Amino acid sequence: MREISTPQTQLKRDPSKPFEYLIVTTRPEHNLADVRRQLAEYAEYGKWDLHRTRLYMGGARRYWMRRRILRVERTLPPIQ
Repeated sequence: MREISTPQTQLKRDPSKPFEYLIVTTRPEHNLADVRRQLAEYAEYGKWDLHRTRLYMGGARRYWMRRRILRVERTLPPIQ
């Protein structure tokens, strides 16, 4: 199983992108029960939602998971 997450390279807040994505790719040799268990762990502990599932010819599968980006505003003035 291979995981690809979207990098957090931008320091500026971009309100047009409210989600971050995690792409999980599996081969036909992987046990489907194990893959489902792994996706359930992502959903439960990482707050990910299953966004899209694609089954390719040959049996490979790709899952797109997403979660909302939490915007946190500073409430205290900076310490100097």
